[in-house]
Amino acid sequence: MQLPAPRGPLSQQVRLVLSGRATQGSMDWSSVTSLPRPADRILHDEDFQLALWMLFELHYRGFDAVDPDLEWDPLLIHSRGMLEASLESLLRDLTADDVRRANRAGGCFTNRLSGLIDELDGGSLATFLQRRATSEQFADFMRRRSIYHLKESDPQSFVLPRIDGPAKVALAELQYDEYGAGRADRLHAGLFADALNALGLDSTYGAYIEEADATTLAVNNVMSMFALRRRLRGASLGHLAAFEATSSAPCRRILSGIQRLGLPAATALYFDEHVEADAVHEQLAIRSICAAMVEGEPGLADDVLFGAASCLRVEAIASETLVETWESHQLVEAPA
Repeated sequence: MQLPAPRGPLSQQVRLVLSGRATQGSMDWSSVTSLPRPADRILHDEDFQLALWMLFELHYRGFDAVDPDLEWDPLLIHSRGMLEASLESLLRDLTADDVRRANRAGGCFTNRLSGLIDELDGGSLATFLQRRATSEQFADFMRRRSIYHLKESDPQSFVLPRIDGPAKVALAELQYDEYGAGRADRLHAGLFADALNALGLDSTYGAYIEEADATTLAVNNVMSMFALRRRLRGASLGHLAAFEATSSAPCRRILSGIQRLGLPAATALYFDEHVEADAVHEQLAIRSICAAMVEGEPGLADDVLFGAASCLRVEAIASETLVETWESHQLVEAPA
């Protein structure tokens, strides 16, 4: 994958360092510490989100002609940490009331986590795709989602060595399913690539990064931030629980949209797989992973709730942004 074009001074500085055209010593991160705190500013800041996404991507598949050793460059790690601190602080503020309400509800941890997810589950994007989306809008949705789904479940694999006992076993079970249950042709990232190909889209990893808006990048950055920090392992698995618990029903609605639009069967296969799989994964993630982990480490309870709330809040912002873009007629059905 090629380094994406910068979208402002932060992403420009990161790109220059990764391309070998500048040194860390020449980077000025003073603008990071002066970023405004309101959620909309950072979550909609393309420069901020792209800079952070590039730094995270070093831990996945990297970039063509970029030195792999930069993954562990101390100054780049430090710079990434400054961006992460701003994002985490924002998310803590954004979800504080959600976590408090879940704890005030009382009951066992499973019920508190399930209640939080039920309260915040929106689903407006899936409903739009089911009932109103044009073929071009559906293709736009797939291009944006490819940023994550072509490496589906990879972030959560970083968490496996950071937990133990029943939660570790359950997470390994879930990941085994995500990675095809022993069959390369059932790898979920591969099924998504097949869906892209069926629509005539590019299934190359990272092919549509230039099209990804700030909120799409933020959805991915939150997931990576939680997974790559051992301190935030509880948040990562709470995020996973919310992600899995709000997947099956939306996938069923998206399937209806695919049928309405008459899109290829290979496109439907990915979502059909997730209608059944994620209904099982929901209970596995909430009960066997998160509740089991909290039973062994009670101090992680609030972070699990924080991760779940962050997943749903940021996803809602990204979905609302996309639907608003479509409704403003920036994307219309191409003439026949």
